[in-house]
Amino acid sequence: MIPLENINSIEQLKEDYGDKLPIHLGVILDGNRRWIKRKGIKDTFKGHLVGYNTLKKMIYSSYDCGIKYLSIYALSTDNVAKRSKKEINYLFELLLKGIEEVFEEPLTFEKEVKIQVSGHVEDLPKAFQEKIKSIQESTKNHKKYFLNMCIVYDGQEEIVDAVKKIINKRIHPDKISKEIIKQNLYTPEIPEVDYIIRTGMEDGARISGFLLWDASYAEFRFRDELWPDYNEEMLLEDLKEYVRRNRRMGA
Repeated sequence: MIPLENINSIEQLKEDYGDKLPIHLGVILDGNRRWIKRKGIKDTFKGHLVGYNTLKKMIYSSYDCGIKYLSIYALSTDNVAKRSKKEINYLFELLLKGIEEVFEEPLTFEKEVKIQVSGHVEDLPKAFQEKIKSIQESTKNHKKYFLNMCIVYDGQEEIVDAVKKIINKRIHPDKISKEIIKQNLYTPEIPEVDYIIRTGMEDGARISGFLLWDASYAEFRFRDELWPDYNEEMLLEDLKEYVRRNRRMGA
């Protein structure tokens, strides 16, 4: 086995340390707008496009290293509330384009990737809802890999929605358990997240409501680098850091 410090590619890492990599990886994309400002880009939309291209590369790299479950925090409920309608509509279009391109990529079917969108999908434009429904239906029987895109998402709202489902099912309070709550979250078939990477953290360390229930024992990695600058080399560094850690899982 090659010493971890000498690993210099995703392929090598998977070959020698594949059994130590996270099963479920969460990624919080942060820093697009700051990156745009620092680059002096007048057209905000062009800046978001760079972040979108980074996301596509990240998704394919995660397949390369064998990560089975990938959750992406792409757009929060708070983002939608605070940004202009024009910018939000553009982001919706960009995200839909990205999901469609991932869906149309042969790898999605070769690797049997199930695509899911989590969040208040009903708040998305009608055309977006219909397309997402079609893509989810087309990949619903895929079982090898899972891509969970969190759009118009809030972790507290996810738990609130789970409670509402439990009440509507008339489950007796004595029967409510952690397992019952998990079964009523947006992603009951996806295990707890092992590792969360967040970019753009120059002023603290926050997860901004991402996968609150499923992040109970997650490891965290916060980066100063802004999302558009994130690359495969950084992903390799972050995954090597995860392998080095001793996860106690509450013990």
